[in-house]
Amino acid sequence: MALREYLASMDSQDPNRALELMEPDLRFLIALPGREVAGESKEDFAAYISGRNAVARVHEVLRCCADGDTEMVYGVVTESGAVVGAFHSAAVVSPRGLIARYQSFFSTSFALIDRQAEVHP
Repeated sequence: MALREYLASMDSQDPNRALELMEPDLRFLIALPGREVAGESKEDFAAYISGRNAVARVHEVLRCCADGDTEMVYGVVTESGAVVGAFHSAAVVSPRGLIARYQSFFSTSFALIDRQAEVHP
């Protein structure tokens, strides 16, 4: 799943690895509390990555699904082990397996799924 690989790259020591998973003409929207970041190229996304603050951030996926060329994930973001918010992201994946369109919504005030209620076998 391209989105899981993307999130793992964003959480790694080298988040620029995520760019390898994107089409050159990537279009994206990232809705953060109080602001939106949007772009129309892999270069625009590289600028977004370079502007992120460096913290011990992890995207913990609680749900995921795929339907045809569309993937969706829902989860929480932790920083230094503490939950700081929840995200819902979707991507359209190209025939080459790269992310062509990406949309993500992040909230610090609402969680669709209670992380503590998750049961993992």
